[in-house]
Amino acid sequence: MIKVKKLLKSNFAVWDTFVLRANNGTIFHLRDFLNYHPKNRFKDFSLEFHKNNSLLSVIPAAVVLKNNKKLFVSHPGASFASFVTKEDFSIKDSFEVVEKLIKYTKSEGFDGIQLKTPPAFYSKRISNYIEYALLSSGFNYLNREVTSTLFIEENEDAILKKFKSSHSRAVRKSQNLGVEIKITDQVDEFFLMLEKNLKIRHGVSPTHTIDELKLLMKIFPNSINIFGAFYKNQMIAGVLNFIVKEGVALAFYISHKNDYQELRPLNLLFFNVFKWATNQKIKVYDFGTFTVNGVANMGLGRFKENFGASGVFRDSFQKLF
Repeated sequence: MIKVKKLLKSNFAVWDTFVLRANNGTIFHLRDFLNYHPKNRFKDFSLEFHKNNSLLSVIPAAVVLKNNKKLFVSHPGASFASFVTKEDFSIKDSFEVVEKLIKYTKSEGFDGIQLKTPPAFYSKRISNYIEYALLSSGFNYLNREVTSTLFIEENEDAILKKFKSSHSRAVRKSQNLGVEIKITDQVDEFFLMLEKNLKIRHGVSPTHTIDELKLLMKIFPNSINIFGAFYKNQMIAGVLNFIVKEGVALAFYISHKNDYQELRPLNLLFFNVFKWATNQKIKVYDFGTFTVNGVANMGLGRFKENFGASGVFRDSFQKLF
């Protein structure tokens, strides 16, 4: 029989050990990542699912009040946070944990559930058992976004062969014009460029503050880095990468200065990121979504396609009681 328990602080270490060994556990599910936020920002309601006195699954989650409804929601401090499961998680277990989640949240006075599942390639063993169980239990798609996904090749020549000819030429052009790429600790300069870029292009601010970003990089020094493109010692483009789990990296923030676009710094930047990924034995590079509320930014999608990327769903599910 499967039992549901609310996560207690005393069990944080056990939680993290489970996540690190899980089929689809990521840095976003670790307690140090979820708890770096200010204490009053989220009301944590993370759950554990036990079977035969052993931890079977966990869900990082929080209470969200929306339109006068109390919702059980994938933790808003994580990019995605549905069921984190063992590699041999069965179809029977999938249906039972979904059933237990519905029953438990109803008993706790929730009016509904919203879950954001990770893309399939975030799993060691790809499985859609949970998604199937959710849909079979009355959940509907709340949102379907598409994330650009690149499977990393084994060497520099193979990486370049996946590039469209225009991108290959841009790499050489950028090199010839003197653009240099390196991992950098110039967080303030990157963040200032990012803020300006997001405001001009989308009218929004970064998800993190500069202090939060520095804190995360301090907590996870081996999992977060910034690649910068420099021209005459000035950063003109950059990407912040998360190694979200063994073999998978995510481009969380991408930014560049429009005045230097003719130097094609992003093309050379990502070529170097992919070479780094090869050396780090990273098999999949998540370029991030190019859709917002299901609507595609075709230019952004095409830019990532020209590196050899393709689209994979990043889904959200909802069930209202």
